[in-house]
Amino acid sequence: MADVHNPFARAAAEAVAAATGVPASELTVTAPPRPELGDFAVGCFPAARAAGQPPPAIAARVAAAFQPTALLASATATGPFVNFKVDRAAAFRWVVDATLGDGASLVPRVTDRTVCIDYSSPNISKHLAYHHIRSTVIGHALAQLHRELGWRVVGINHLGDWGTTHGMVIAALQKWPPEGPLDVTTLNALYVRYREAIKEDPSLADEARAWFKKLEDGDPQARALWEKQREVSWAEFAQVYDELGIRFDEIRGESAYEADMPGVIEMLQAKGLTSISEGALVVEIPGEKTPLLLKTKDGTTLYATRDLAAAQYRWNTYHFDRSLYVVDRGQGLHFKQLFKVLEMAGFDWATRCEHVPFGLVRLGGKKTSTRAGAGAGKQDVVLLREVFREAQAGIRDRLRESNTDLSDDAVDAIARTVGVGAVVFANLAPQRDRDFDFEWDKVLSTEGDSGPYLQYSHARCASILRKSGTSVVLDDATRAALARLGHDAEWAVAKRVLDFGDTVARSAASCEPHILAHYLLDLAGDFSRWYTAGNGDASLRVLCEDAETRRGRLALTAAVRTALARGLALLGLGAPDVM
Repeated sequence: MADVHNPFARAAAEAVAAATGVPASELTVTAPPRPELGDFAVGCFPAARAAGQPPPAIAARVAAAFQPTALLASATATGPFVNFKVDRAAAFRWVVDATLGDGASLVPRVTDRTVCIDYSSPNISKHLAYHHIRSTVIGHALAQLHRELGWRVVGINHLGDWGTTHGMVIAALQKWPPEGPLDVTTLNALYVRYREAIKEDPSLADEARAWFKKLEDGDPQARALWEKQREVSWAEFAQVYDELGIRFDEIRGESAYEADMPGVIEMLQAKGLTSISEGALVVEIPGEKTPLLLKTKDGTTLYATRDLAAAQYRWNTYHFDRSLYVVDRGQGLHFKQLFKVLEMAGFDWATRCEHVPFGLVRLGGKKTSTRAGAGAGKQDVVLLREVFREAQAGIRDRLRESNTDLSDDAVDAIARTVGVGAVVFANLAPQRDRDFDFEWDKVLSTEGDSGPYLQYSHARCASILRKSGTSVVLDDATRAALARLGHDAEWAVAKRVLDFGDTVARSAASCEPHILAHYLLDLAGDFSRWYTAGNGDASLRVLCEDAETRRGRLALTAAVRTALARGLALLGLGAPDVM
């Protein structure tokens, strides 16, 4: 209960706390099983244990003694629960003040807390493929959620720019010098070609390892070729990140920890944690069959070594409260070992490190890959920018059919916003650890559980406000007009907005953006039911005849529009005013 931001839910717990002497932090606030019972239910189990009395008896006593407050209108007992009804006029005022004022009170705020978020983190010399989408958009959403709550956020793109893979590309550049300018397509094709060639001539694998060893040893030729790979790759990555509206606070690849790795190894050796296994330097982990590899038998480092160095750097630089690694669940063992070795090394902050795993996304029922691609004769690489283009094309066609008065430039701009948003939302709406299939009809639909549906809901709010011909001003007259609101459909909308801040907090705490995604779908559904109620009864319309009622309903519509826009922004989606 201590973390509940909704002032009405908090008031319910505090009322029970005041009547029983049990701290509000020990009480749980839920929704009653049926709306007619009330708005919030508080269980009396902790108070019953403390008093040695049956929970229903405690609930009955609390309800009987309750007196209305500025926030709560009534209390009744149902079994072991005290059900509270809020003062709806006060709730409508709070919703409008929180959304149409400076917005600061809509979400809880924290200070002096820092989170590092490692996300996206593609390998250089390869395209940003569609399978990179989940790490990228989940990580970005977590960054936005934490920022909204007042955290200091360090968004990190930990580029995969070190390792034997890059030795392969260097070796391929030597073996098959490309004609014309170097780009990611050429680099990826060379990588794929070299992997295929290794199947025919295994000695090429040794050649690639030798080139990576030269790279680690500072060979000028190897360094120059590697730097070109990195430069070319980032130029392409940046274009996709710009389209997504993503800015990283730190772009620091694996190579940045080259100078730190000897110190990491020396530290682990000094603590007696290392041993030799089949010629490789490893850390044996109690209870695990597989050790953490630090160095191969030929002396090259591995990404685990670099991750250990990166973790220490992040702690020494940022002193984080949380350090999140948004990486697919296939890397679960790696992070389990990584965090355990940090703990074995005596770093108490290791418990602040969290792997944020996610499931696979399939296109056409198949998992995509970067193991094969252009030049390999296997078209199983789906480029992220191509998915965006296809989504925009689908949205553009629909917009031109339904908005004939819009210019081509306006249609293109909206199509970009909605098309990219559709792809992003499709990857955030499923529960994070679940696999899911990407289906175009569902992704682009303006009905159902989709990004375009939410964006359309925002556009509908904007359209209503435009049609009103007036601006919603947060003044005494508007606050007074809110007293005209009382229909259950209006209350369902307001009550949902009340939960915005706690939903954001839960999404961030659990690293589950889908919680916010589904909250926004619920809010849009509540708004739609309220709006369409006016189809059968003119008195229920937002733009009704009564001026004061219309003023209050327009204020509630503006509150919904603001909540949708803020929620969409936190998930990385734009909020168009026209669709």
